[in-house]
Amino acid sequence: MRDHRYALFFLLFGAVSRGAAQPPNDACADAIDLCAQQPMAGNNTGASGAVPGFCPGTGNVLWYTFHTNSVGGLATIALSGIDCPALTGMGDELSLVVLSGDGSCAPGSFSAASTCVQGATDLSVTTGPLLPDTVYWVLVAGAANGGATINAQCGFTLTTSGPGVDIVGVDFSAGNDVQIPAGANTQLHATGGTDHTWSPTSGLSGNTIPDPIAQPNETTTYTVTTHINGCTYSDQVIVEVVRLIDPPNTITPNGDGHNDVWEIPNIRDYAQADVSIYDRWGQRVYHSVGYKEPFDGKNLPTATYYWYIDLNDVQGRSDPYTGYITIVR
Repeated sequence: MRDHRYALFFLLFGAVSRGAAQPPNDACADAIDLCAQQPMAGNNTGASGAVPGFCPGTGNVLWYTFHTNSVGGLATIALSGIDCPALTGMGDELSLVVLSGDGSCAPGSFSAASTCVQGATDLSVTTGPLLPDTVYWVLVAGAANGGATINAQCGFTLTTSGPGVDIVGVDFSAGNDVQIPAGANTQLHATGGTDHTWSPTSGLSGNTIPDPIAQPNETTTYTVTTHINGCTYSDQVIVEVVRLIDPPNTITPNGDGHNDVWEIPNIRDYAQADVSIYDRWGQRVYHSVGYKEPFDGKNLPTATYYWYIDLNDVQGRSDPYTGYITIVR
Protein backbone atom coordinates (compact mmCIF):
# COMPACT_ATOMS: atom_id res chain seq x y z
CA MET A 1 0.00 0.00 0.00
CA ARG A 2 2.83 2.40 0.90
CA ASP A 3 4.58 1.72 -2.44
CA HIS A 4 1.33 2.40 -4.29
CA ARG A 5 0.87 5.76 -2.56
CA TYR A 6 4.43 6.83 -3.33
CA ALA A 7 3.99 5.82 -6.96
CA LEU A 8 0.84 7.95 -7.15
CA PHE A 9 2.72 10.82 -5.46
CA PHE A 10 5.53 10.80 -8.02
CA LEU A 11 3.11 10.40 -10.91
CA LEU A 12 1.17 13.42 -9.73
CA PHE A 13 4.06 15.73 -8.96
CA GLY A 14 6.15 14.59 -11.89
CA ALA A 15 3.38 15.84 -14.14
CA VAL A 16 3.14 19.08 -12.17
CA SER A 17 6.85 19.76 -12.45
CA ARG A 18 6.67 19.39 -16.23
CA GLY A 19 3.73 21.84 -16.39
CA ALA A 20 1.54 19.32 -18.19
CA ALA A 21 -1.13 19.10 -15.49
CA GLN A 22 -1.59 22.77 -14.69
CA PRO A 23 -5.26 23.80 -14.57
CA PRO A 24 -6.22 26.51 -17.09
CA ASN A 25 -7.24 28.95 -14.34
CA ASP A 26 -4.17 28.94 -12.10
CA ALA A 27 -3.42 32.56 -13.05
CA CYS A 28 -5.49 35.69 -12.47
CA ALA A 29 -5.69 36.52 -16.18
CA ASP A 30 -7.25 33.12 -16.85
CA ALA A 31 -9.86 33.20 -14.09
CA ILE A 32 -13.01 31.18 -14.81
CA ASP A 33 -16.43 32.81 -14.46
CA LEU A 34 -18.79 31.56 -11.75
CA CYS A 35 -22.48 31.80 -12.57
CA ALA A 36 -25.07 32.42 -9.87
CA GLN A 37 -26.73 29.28 -8.49
CA GLN A 38 -24.75 27.05 -10.88
CA PRO A 39 -22.27 24.72 -9.11
CA MET A 40 -18.86 24.38 -10.79
CA ALA A 41 -16.42 21.54 -10.27
CA GLY A 42 -12.73 22.31 -9.87
CA ASN A 43 -9.42 20.73 -8.96
CA ASN A 44 -6.23 22.58 -7.98
CA THR A 45 -3.95 19.64 -8.75
CA GLY A 46 -0.90 21.03 -10.51
CA ALA A 47 -1.80 24.68 -9.89
CA SER A 48 1.10 27.01 -9.11
CA GLY A 49 1.50 30.43 -7.56
CA ALA A 50 0.15 32.13 -4.50
CA VAL A 51 -1.27 35.46 -3.38
CA PRO A 52 0.47 36.32 -0.11
CA GLY A 53 -1.32 37.94 2.79
CA PHE A 54 -4.89 36.79 2.23
CA CYS A 55 -4.66 33.10 3.18
CA PRO A 56 -1.23 32.57 4.79
CA GLY A 57 0.40 29.18 4.43
CA THR A 58 -1.51 28.21 1.28
CA GLY A 59 -0.57 27.81 -2.37
CA ASN A 60 -1.48 26.04 -5.61
CA VAL A 61 -4.09 28.73 -6.21
CA LEU A 62 -7.04 28.60 -8.61
CA TRP A 63 -8.68 31.83 -9.77
CA TYR A 64 -12.38 32.46 -10.36
CA THR A 65 -14.48 35.56 -10.93
CA PHE A 66 -18.13 36.42 -10.49
CA HIS A 67 -20.14 39.44 -11.59
CA THR A 68 -22.59 41.13 -9.24
CA ASN A 69 -26.09 41.97 -10.45
CA SER A 70 -27.52 45.44 -11.04
CA VAL A 71 -28.54 45.73 -7.38
CA GLY A 72 -25.42 44.51 -5.58
CA GLY A 73 -25.35 43.25 -2.02
CA LEU A 74 -24.14 40.21 -0.13
CA ALA A 75 -22.66 37.20 -1.89
CA THR A 76 -22.04 33.72 -0.49
CA ILE A 77 -19.41 31.42 -1.96
CA ALA A 78 -19.69 27.80 -0.87
CA LEU A 79 -16.93 25.23 -1.36
CA SER A 80 -18.13 21.66 -0.95
CA GLY A 81 -17.20 18.08 -1.82
CA ILE A 82 -13.51 18.52 -0.95
CA ASP A 83 -11.78 15.39 -2.20
CA CYS A 84 -8.04 15.17 -1.48
CA PRO A 85 -5.83 12.17 -2.31
CA ALA A 86 -4.24 10.45 0.69
CA LEU A 87 -0.60 11.18 -0.24
CA THR A 88 2.24 11.17 2.28
CA GLY A 89 3.41 14.69 3.02
CA MET A 90 0.41 16.40 1.41
CA GLY A 91 -2.14 18.48 3.29
CA ASP A 92 -5.86 17.84 3.08
CA GLU A 93 -7.34 21.32 3.58
CA LEU A 94 -8.34 24.03 1.14
CA SER A 95 -8.75 27.76 1.70
CA LEU A 96 -11.36 30.12 0.26
CA VAL A 97 -11.38 33.92 0.03
CA VAL A 98 -13.13 36.64 -2.03
CA LEU A 99 -11.14 39.61 -3.31
CA SER A 100 -11.92 42.92 -4.95
CA GLY A 101 -9.56 44.44 -7.49
CA ASP A 102 -9.16 46.86 -10.35
CA GLY A 103 -8.91 44.21 -13.06
CA SER A 104 -5.21 44.63 -13.66
CA CYS A 105 -4.28 41.36 -11.88
CA ALA A 106 -1.35 43.18 -10.25
CA PRO A 107 -0.74 41.62 -6.80
CA GLY A 108 -1.06 44.98 -5.09
CA SER A 109 -4.40 45.73 -6.73
CA PHE A 110 -6.40 43.28 -4.63
CA SER A 111 -8.06 43.72 -1.27
CA ALA A 112 -10.06 41.24 0.79
CA ALA A 113 -13.84 41.28 0.32
CA SER A 114 -14.29 38.42 2.79
CA THR A 115 -12.40 36.63 5.50
CA CYS A 116 -10.26 33.64 4.52
CA VAL A 117 -11.61 30.27 5.67
CA GLN A 118 -9.74 26.98 5.62
CA GLY A 119 -10.68 23.38 6.29
CA ALA A 120 -11.04 19.82 5.06
CA THR A 121 -14.86 19.83 4.96
CA ASP A 122 -17.47 22.15 3.45
CA LEU A 123 -16.50 25.83 3.60
CA SER A 124 -18.34 29.06 2.84
CA VAL A 125 -17.77 32.79 3.06
CA THR A 126 -20.28 35.62 2.92
CA THR A 127 -19.04 38.99 1.81
CA GLY A 128 -20.14 42.38 2.99
CA PRO A 129 -22.32 44.47 0.63
CA LEU A 130 -20.77 44.37 -2.84
CA LEU A 131 -21.04 47.03 -5.53
CA PRO A 132 -23.51 46.43 -8.38
CA ASP A 133 -22.26 45.45 -11.85
CA THR A 134 -18.77 44.72 -10.55
CA VAL A 135 -16.31 41.84 -11.00
CA TYR A 136 -14.90 40.11 -7.90
CA TRP A 137 -12.36 37.30 -7.58
CA VAL A 138 -12.56 34.00 -5.71
CA LEU A 139 -9.36 32.19 -4.77
CA VAL A 140 -9.22 28.51 -3.85
CA ALA A 141 -5.84 27.30 -2.57
CA GLY A 142 -4.32 24.28 -0.88
CA ALA A 143 -2.87 24.23 2.63
CA ALA A 144 0.09 22.35 4.07
CA ASN A 145 -1.73 21.61 7.30
CA GLY A 146 -0.93 19.25 10.15
CA GLY A 147 2.80 19.23 9.58
CA ALA A 148 2.49 18.44 5.87
CA THR A 149 5.19 19.73 3.53
CA ILE A 150 3.10 19.92 0.36
CA ASN A 151 -0.01 22.03 -0.19
CA ALA A 152 -3.22 20.10 -0.67
CA GLN A 153 -4.29 19.51 -4.25
CA CYS A 154 -7.91 18.40 -4.29
CA GLY A 155 -11.18 18.27 -6.14
CA PHE A 156 -14.13 20.41 -5.01
CA THR A 157 -17.31 22.20 -6.08
CA LEU A 158 -17.95 25.96 -5.92
CA THR A 159 -21.40 27.57 -5.74
CA THR A 160 -22.14 31.30 -5.83
CA SER A 161 -25.41 32.69 -4.47
CA GLY A 162 -26.94 35.57 -2.58
CA PRO A 163 -28.85 38.80 -3.23
CA GLY A 164 -25.79 40.49 -4.71
CA VAL A 165 -25.26 37.90 -7.46
CA ASP A 166 -28.60 36.23 -8.15
CA ILE A 167 -29.75 36.98 -11.70
CA VAL A 168 -33.08 35.17 -12.16
CA GLY A 169 -35.78 37.34 -10.64
CA VAL A 170 -33.43 40.33 -10.44
CA ASP A 171 -31.88 41.09 -13.84
CA PHE A 172 -33.76 38.46 -15.82
CA SER A 173 -37.32 37.16 -15.70
CA ALA A 174 -39.72 35.19 -17.87
CA GLY A 175 -42.58 37.31 -16.51
CA ASN A 176 -45.59 36.52 -14.36
CA ASP A 177 -47.69 33.37 -14.71
CA VAL A 178 -50.92 34.02 -16.59
CA GLN A 179 -54.34 32.40 -16.94
CA ILE A 180 -56.23 32.48 -20.24
CA PRO A 181 -59.47 30.93 -21.46
CA ALA A 182 -59.29 28.12 -23.99
CA GLY A 183 -58.69 29.55 -27.45
CA ALA A 184 -57.38 32.89 -26.19
CA ASN A 185 -53.84 34.17 -26.36
CA THR A 186 -51.49 36.23 -24.25
CA GLN A 187 -48.21 38.05 -24.83
CA LEU A 188 -45.19 36.86 -22.88
CA HIS A 189 -42.75 39.45 -21.52
CA ALA A 190 -39.20 38.28 -20.78
CA THR A 191 -36.97 41.03 -19.40
CA GLY A 192 -33.19 41.25 -19.18
CA GLY A 193 -30.52 39.33 -21.03
CA THR A 194 -28.91 39.77 -24.41
CA ASP A 195 -30.85 37.15 -26.36
CA HIS A 196 -33.88 34.95 -25.79
CA THR A 197 -34.75 31.38 -26.70
CA TRP A 198 -38.13 29.94 -25.73
CA SER A 199 -39.17 26.31 -25.44
CA PRO A 200 -41.35 24.51 -26.19
CA THR A 201 -42.20 26.33 -29.40
CA SER A 202 -45.78 25.01 -29.64
CA GLY A 203 -48.33 27.79 -29.47
CA LEU A 204 -45.74 30.58 -29.80
CA SER A 205 -45.58 33.25 -32.51
CA GLY A 206 -41.78 33.12 -32.29
CA ASN A 207 -39.13 31.58 -30.04
CA THR A 208 -36.18 34.01 -30.36
CA ILE A 209 -37.83 37.25 -29.26
CA PRO A 210 -38.51 38.47 -25.70
CA ASP A 211 -42.26 38.94 -26.15
CA PRO A 212 -43.91 36.27 -28.33
CA ILE A 213 -47.65 35.71 -28.45
CA ALA A 214 -48.61 32.44 -26.72
CA GLN A 215 -51.77 30.51 -27.62
CA PRO A 216 -51.32 26.99 -26.25
CA ASN A 217 -54.07 24.40 -26.47
CA GLU A 218 -53.43 23.29 -22.90
CA THR A 219 -51.67 24.56 -19.80
CA THR A 220 -48.00 24.94 -20.74
CA THR A 221 -44.81 25.86 -18.90
CA TYR A 222 -42.58 27.95 -21.16
CA THR A 223 -38.84 28.24 -20.47
CA VAL A 224 -36.81 31.19 -21.75
CA THR A 225 -33.01 31.14 -21.80
CA THR A 226 -30.59 34.06 -22.08
CA HIS A 227 -26.93 34.99 -21.57
CA ILE A 228 -25.61 37.59 -19.13
CA ASN A 229 -21.91 38.25 -18.47
CA GLY A 230 -20.88 34.97 -20.05
CA CYS A 231 -23.40 32.90 -18.07
CA THR A 232 -26.51 31.09 -19.26
CA TYR A 233 -29.72 31.56 -17.26
CA SER A 234 -33.24 30.19 -17.64
CA ASP A 235 -36.59 31.13 -16.15
CA GLN A 236 -40.11 29.79 -16.56
CA VAL A 237 -43.63 31.13 -16.95
CA ILE A 238 -46.84 29.10 -16.77
CA VAL A 239 -49.68 29.84 -19.18
CA GLU A 240 -52.70 28.16 -17.64
CA VAL A 241 -55.52 27.36 -20.04
CA VAL A 242 -58.90 27.22 -18.31
CA ARG A 243 -62.47 26.48 -19.36
CA LEU A 244 -64.62 29.48 -18.49
CA ILE A 245 -67.68 27.26 -18.39
CA ASP A 246 -68.07 23.52 -17.80
CA PRO A 247 -71.64 22.46 -18.58
CA PRO A 248 -73.00 19.15 -17.21
CA ASN A 249 -73.80 16.47 -19.78
CA THR A 250 -77.12 15.16 -18.45
CA ILE A 251 -80.52 16.49 -17.37
CA THR A 252 -83.46 14.52 -15.95
CA PRO A 253 -86.60 16.65 -16.56
CA ASN A 254 -89.03 14.52 -14.53
CA GLY A 255 -90.42 17.29 -12.32
CA ASP A 256 -88.74 16.19 -9.09
CA GLY A 257 -86.99 19.55 -8.73
CA HIS A 258 -83.56 18.03 -9.12
CA ASN A 259 -81.59 18.40 -12.35
CA ASP A 260 -84.75 19.29 -14.27
CA VAL A 261 -83.03 22.01 -16.29
CA TRP A 262 -79.58 22.48 -17.80
CA GLU A 263 -77.78 24.68 -15.28
CA ILE A 264 -74.51 25.99 -16.69
CA PRO A 265 -72.19 27.33 -13.94
CA ASN A 266 -70.87 30.86 -14.60
CA ILE A 267 -72.85 31.28 -17.84
CA ARG A 268 -74.63 34.35 -16.48
CA ASP A 269 -71.28 36.14 -16.25
CA TYR A 270 -71.50 36.45 -20.02
CA ALA A 271 -74.52 38.52 -20.94
CA GLN A 272 -74.08 37.93 -24.69
CA ALA A 273 -73.48 34.19 -24.50
CA ASP A 274 -74.98 32.49 -27.56
CA VAL A 275 -76.25 28.98 -26.72
CA SER A 276 -77.52 26.54 -29.33
CA ILE A 277 -78.52 22.87 -29.02
CA TYR A 278 -78.95 20.49 -31.96
CA ASP A 279 -80.44 17.04 -32.41
CA ARG A 280 -78.66 14.16 -34.12
CA TRP A 281 -79.84 15.37 -37.56
CA GLY A 282 -78.39 18.84 -37.06
CA GLN A 283 -81.73 20.54 -36.43
CA ARG A 284 -81.52 23.30 -33.83
CA VAL A 285 -83.92 22.54 -31.00
CA TYR A 286 -82.91 25.37 -28.64
CA HIS A 287 -81.35 28.81 -28.98
CA SER A 288 -80.78 31.60 -26.47
CA VAL A 289 -78.67 34.75 -26.18
CA GLY A 290 -77.81 35.49 -22.58
CA TYR A 291 -79.22 32.15 -21.40
CA LYS A 292 -81.97 33.74 -19.36
CA GLU A 293 -84.26 30.67 -19.60
CA PRO A 294 -82.31 27.44 -19.01
CA PHE A 295 -82.88 24.56 -21.40
CA ASP A 296 -85.40 22.06 -19.98
CA GLY A 297 -85.76 19.58 -22.87
CA LYS A 298 -89.48 20.30 -23.12
CA ASN A 299 -91.23 18.23 -25.79
CA LEU A 300 -87.98 16.47 -26.68
CA PRO A 301 -87.52 12.70 -26.42
CA THR A 302 -84.83 10.93 -24.47
CA ALA A 303 -81.72 11.20 -26.61
CA THR A 304 -78.30 12.78 -26.86
CA TYR A 305 -78.10 16.33 -28.21
CA TYR A 306 -75.14 18.47 -29.18
CA TRP A 307 -74.51 22.00 -28.01
CA TYR A 308 -72.49 25.01 -29.18
CA ILE A 309 -71.78 27.97 -26.89
CA ASP A 310 -70.05 31.19 -27.91
CA LEU A 311 -69.48 33.35 -24.83
CA ASN A 312 -68.86 36.53 -26.84
CA ASP A 313 -66.62 37.62 -23.99
CA VAL A 314 -65.79 41.32 -24.38
CA GLN A 315 -62.75 41.00 -22.10
CA GLY A 316 -60.91 38.42 -24.16
CA ARG A 317 -61.62 36.27 -27.18
CA SER A 318 -62.09 32.56 -26.48
CA ASP A 319 -62.98 29.74 -28.82
CA PRO A 320 -66.59 28.50 -28.80
CA TYR A 321 -67.33 25.59 -26.49
CA THR A 322 -68.89 22.39 -27.82
CA GLY A 323 -70.13 19.18 -26.27
CA TYR A 324 -73.13 16.96 -25.78
CA ILE A 325 -76.06 16.65 -23.37
CA THR A 326 -78.30 13.66 -22.79
CA ILE A 327 -81.94 13.94 -21.78
CA VAL A 328 -82.94 11.09 -19.45
CA ARG A 329 -86.57 10.76 -18.46
